[in-house]
This record gives sequence, C-alpha cells and structure tokens, in this order.
Amino acid sequence: MTEVREVGVAIRKLGRVLLPVMAFGLALTACSSKAADGAGQATEAPASASAHPASAHPASAHPVSGLPVVDLTVTHLRAVHRFRVEVARTGPEQEKGLMFRTALGADEGMIFPMEAPRLASFWMKNTVIPLDILFIGFDRRVINIAANAIPYDETPLSSARPAIAVLELRGGRAAELGIAAGDKVDW
Repeated sequence: MTEVREVGVAIRKLGRVLLPVMAFGLALTACSSKAADGAGQATEAPASASAHPASAHPASAHPVSGLPVVDLTVTHLRAVHRFRVEVARTGPEQEKGLMFRTALGADEGMIFPMEAPRLASFWMKNTVIPLDILFIGFDRRVINIAANAIPYDETPLSSARPAIAVLELRGGRAAELGIAAGDKVDW
C-alpha cells in the first residue's frame, strides 16, 4: 500500500513538471508553423477552423492556477481592449475560479465558458479581491455586469438572460475602460 501511495505522489509531481514543458512544446510548435513568403517575411500558416482571430499568442499556462491562458478582446464602440485570460472549463476549475488570489493585473482575467447557455450566478466566497463579473450572451455580447463585486460576499450575482460565458476582470476595470452591456467579447 505504501508503494502504491509513493507511485501516486511521483506521478503527481511528474505531471506538475510536464504541464509547463508541454505548454512550451505547444508554443514551439506554433512558432514552427510560420512559413516565409516570397519577400522573406514571416506569415502565419492558415489557421484551423477552430482558431479564433483574437488569439495572437499561443495558449500558455498561468503560473499560479496552471489553467490555459488565451487572448480575449472586448470591443466597446470603436475601441478594442485586449486581455490575457485564464480559461476555467471544468466544474472544479469553475468552482475555484479566482478564489484565494491576492492580485489580478489590469489586463488579466478569467473566462468561464458554459457548455450550454444558462442563467449564470456567481458569488465571491473566498475571493480576496474585488471583481467585475461580465455575463456574456449567445451573441458574444455583454448581457450585464456585476461591477466591483465585494470580496467574501456570498450574495449571488446573476445574469439577466442565459449566458454562454462569464468573464471576471479586476474590480472597476470595466468602468475604467467604458465597457458596458452590448459590447462584443471574443476569445
């Protein structure tokens, strides 16, 4: 039994080492997919159908959460605001979210994609920093924003309509940038 436990611990340690190595390998693969055009300029190889135009950087892993990090844009009027956001896809990742985090950069955040549109409700349990919670509709437009959500508050903050994703930004950032309901979100 002790040997089985020791093997399990060794496998978990190996996984923590391999995840950053695999992310680095993916970045190298993305870089090697560039081809030179006739003028000697580097051009991107054609993107796959699943690639999104907002992604200028290859996905990487966040140093704290280990979650994938992707480019995200919010288009407000004619301004485009760019963010690098962690992607919380699974139930456990979404349950943890930004809990216990003590800092979030001005252009950082976390996106919570939903498998199917639904009324979304978030709270700030164990969340140390204030957050702006943006609920995103099926048309990838902001439905409503719960601005400057209060740390540790367990009051549910909900979408006004079914959402396909929820975006969390540093508290007050949406107002700083003029982001409002109706703005387009791409990731």
